[in-house]
Amino acid sequence: MKISRRKLLATAGLAAVAGQAQVPRDAVNPKFKITKGQIRQSVMGWCFRSEPNPVDGPTLAKWAADIGMAGIEGISRNDYPAAKKLGLAISLVSSHSFKTGPYDRDKHAFCKDKLMEAIDVAAAVGCPSVITFTGFSVKGTGPEKGSKNCVELWKTVMRHAEQKKVNLVLEHLNTRDDSHPMKGHPGYYGDDLDHCAELVRRVGSPRMKLLFDIYHVQIMNGDVIRRIQQHKDVIGHYHTAGNPGRAELDDTQEINYPAVMRAIVETGYKGFVTQEFIPTWKDKAAALRHAAMVCDV
Repeated sequence: MKISRRKLLATAGLAAVAGQAQVPRDAVNPKFKITKGQIRQSVMGWCFRSEPNPVDGPTLAKWAADIGMAGIEGISRNDYPAAKKLGLAISLVSSHSFKTGPYDRDKHAFCKDKLMEAIDVAAAVGCPSVITFTGFSVKGTGPEKGSKNCVELWKTVMRHAEQKKVNLVLEHLNTRDDSHPMKGHPGYYGDDLDHCAELVRRVGSPRMKLLFDIYHVQIMNGDVIRRIQQHKDVIGHYHTAGNPGRAELDDTQEINYPAVMRAIVETGYKGFVTQEFIPTWKDKAAALRHAAMVCDV
């Protein structure tokens, strides 16, 4: 069968787009659905509620299901039944905020109550993980004491987490970006990934894990793939976003997401990788589809 030179070049061009690190926004296939499935993709609700044209939980769940995603998180608990009816898992349950954490000894009772309640919710809906944070540093508490405070608090809830078969995942956040309240978090204690991994290991429970946010790691530590390999034994969840700007995973940002996804697969990880970028495209559904395409390695 003869193939024209033009058709051959067009085919080669599509293959090049599919294999490159940053896939341009105009390369999105409007009918794309996840087919490889080596990465269990999920989507974060809060970032799609941003202006303009905020997207509610049920609508986002429909988009995710249509793309072939496996889960959703960061939506109202009232919207869990609608998401599950579409075949989506709840991939993560929220607890206390990133500002109010166990670094501050005075917040331990509050954090424990929030975590215990979130663990119960996660177990009830079949969710594997509950998020936790170190919280912000407070005056008069140094790093040594703050770290001790964090570990002590997490240990108080681990027996409950183990009984319920729910992971507690500690998220590392960047303190470098002060341009937007959700792009960076100046004042947050757990801004060094290796230190957060050390805190996780100090808790000493198989249910205490690390939430590896690729965007935050790139900003604060870099060397993303080797850090995935280094901490693979304690990683329990992943988040994505393009850097700089916490926007789409397109050709305006610097992270080689297909390579990162392949590295995750190579570690044997079977949990969720959640799209947590703040959409800047007019068509937010297309932005989500694009991200799913980039990460379907």
